[in-house]
Amino acid sequence: MKSKDAIIIEKLREDASKPVARIAKEIKMARTTVAERIRKLVEKGVIKKFTILLDYKKLGKPVTAFVLVSFLPSSKISQRELAKRIAKMKSVYEVYIISGEWDLLLKVRGKNMEEIGELVLDKIRGMEGVGKTVTCTCFSVIKEEL
Repeated sequence: MKSKDAIIIEKLREDASKPVARIAKEIKMARTTVAERIRKLVEKGVIKKFTILLDYKKLGKPVTAFVLVSFLPSSKISQRELAKRIAKMKSVYEVYIISGEWDLLLKVRGKNMEEIGELVLDKIRGMEGVGKTVTCTCFSVIKEEL
């Protein structure tokens, strides 16, 4: 059996804009109890923030790609610092430090492949600490979460 907090989290993952009163009704709990549990989950850091899921096609960024980046250990910055610098770039949506043959995994978005190419070729590959990159274009999204 799932804990009450797990059920509340599941409901918030489905739609975080759903009013507390509606969640409470759906799970048969008092509204004040649900509100208090949510407050405690936020306070404990279990819930980091409430956000939105955007339709990037409607925002003019229909192309998604994943970029694998190889870090040059001989560079003057650390791998973590490189990741932080890349994360500040406008078209970069996610940055992961990973294990294996590659060091970073990036999720990037753009209006077309040319824009993605400019980001990778002109900006990312020119950064201190970047060795090489491989870009994989996304054909379609089956499941995407925040």
